[in-house]
Amino acid sequence: MEIKDNELLRQFEISTDTGLVAMEYSLQDRKIFLTKFCENENLDIELQDEFIKSVLAIAEERNLKVVPTHIRLVKFFRKHRRYRELLPPGLKI
Repeated sequence: MEIKDNELLRQFEISTDTGLVAMEYSLQDRKIFLTKFCENENLDIELQDEFIKSVLAIAEERNLKVVPTHIRLVKFFRKHRRYRELLPPGLKI
């Protein structure tokens, strides 16, 4: 899966057969706020989860703490406990 970091629109993107899947973000200090998840009629949950995991790997590679603000991303963090180490101190989900 090749993820494009569109810095102009501040979103990570992948292209699929059914369209574009994107995750909007905002950078502040050493934190990345994941503000919106746009699946654009792509209802493949496995693809969405792989996309989220890939974005979190990018954040980990860049040594950023992750603050999920979109409900889909909060549910992902609740379901996948191993990514909780990416949350900043004091943030509990």
